[in-house]
Amino acid sequence: MFREMRRKRQLLPTEESVAILERMMNGTLALYGDDGYPYAVPVSYVYADGKIYFHSAMKGHKVDAILQNNKVSFCVVEQDDIRPSEFTTYFRSVIVFGKARILTDELEKRVALGLLADKYSYGEAGMEAEIAKGFNHLLMVEITIEHITGKEAIELTKDRNDRP
Repeated sequence: MFREMRRKRQLLPTEESVAILERMMNGTLALYGDDGYPYAVPVSYVYADGKIYFHSAMKGHKVDAILQNNKVSFCVVEQDDIRPSEFTTYFRSVIVFGKARILTDELEKRVALGLLADKYSYGEAGMEAEIAKGFNHLLMVEITIEHITGKEAIELTKDRNDRP
């Protein structure tokens, strides 16, 4: 169903792709937008147990797109080191395909919001009060991952393969 990556030597192991999702702080969510135009929007997210979670306003383009078609793509760029003298870029990125769903169960929503808050504000005083204040004014969205690929520049692949 999903395409195989053409440059297989640059394919990251799944474990490394997951580690990148765990480390990074933002990614770009791509949706089927209005009139069939793609809609890509940056979001802060958290990865946990094979799923991606992010928050959203109660209404808007993102929510409308998810309700219209729940198939999404999500991209995270870990490295983008431009090398002008080599006419290339040393990059590492991950692309995920999956299905998004707006969490309607209060417990699921609370757990997902807690994961997101822990990632961005771990240990901060007042976090529970802030969650309680905003809880009824936001949506939590879950992406169930169906396919994941990570890719890196061929130069980084060579570096990794040359290590003892």
